[in-house]
Amino acid sequence: MSDASIPLLSRQSGLLETAQIISNNIANASTPGYKSEGTVFSEYIKATGPETPSLSMGHLTGQTVDFTPGAMRQTGGTFDLALSGPGFFKVMTEEGPRLTRAGSFVLNEEGVLTDVAGHPVTDDAGGELQFPPDAVTISIAGDGTISVDEEIFGIVGVFEPTGDMQRVGQNMWLSPDGDQPIVEPSIVQGAVEMSNVDPVLEFANLIHTQRLFEAGQNIVEQDNERLQKLINALRQE
Repeated sequence: MSDASIPLLSRQSGLLETAQIISNNIANASTPGYKSEGTVFSEYIKATGPETPSLSMGHLTGQTVDFTPGAMRQTGGTFDLALSGPGFFKVMTEEGPRLTRAGSFVLNEEGVLTDVAGHPVTDDAGGELQFPPDAVTISIAGDGTISVDEEIFGIVGVFEPTGDMQRVGQNMWLSPDGDQPIVEPSIVQGAVEMSNVDPVLEFANLIHTQRLFEAGQNIVEQDNERLQKLINALRQE
């Protein structure tokens, strides 16, 4: 491999990771509450001499998350909740509290409100929400107030992180610096927020990324072929 091919390695590695991120976005296009990811590239340019072209090297410097709200799908489910404004629901996992925008909730055998994976959903104080077994009507107001048989029962917690978040899988987020409740949330009962992924745009981005990767691969192959011809010519002398 020549010096000309070395700068392409970082670029090719970044493009490969970009293609993987785009593919993950496409795979989650129907996942409620999923937020799409992207990548950020930086270009480093270095002069190589007064009469020679400059050296340019692309490098993947980070990832981005698009927190734009997804479309709201009406379900009519009593425990399907969507956030029409900022914030996250909080669930308690074996590893600790996690935040999520996926509001497809259910009641377990003990009457505790959980997500589809069985993690308890918290109230505004961080405690579990356990409904009485003889409850007939359950309504959840826009501010999260829960009424059971027309009696106020509790409040669904909606929180905002106090720092940067980390995606930790299963459509959940970790807030290392903690979180705080939102005083005036906006909850819609009987609906779920869908993914904000635009499949058409993501497929177009994937095709563009693949073409860039193939172009870089062709340059590497051409450079290797040139070097091989040079080596063969030297051997024949």
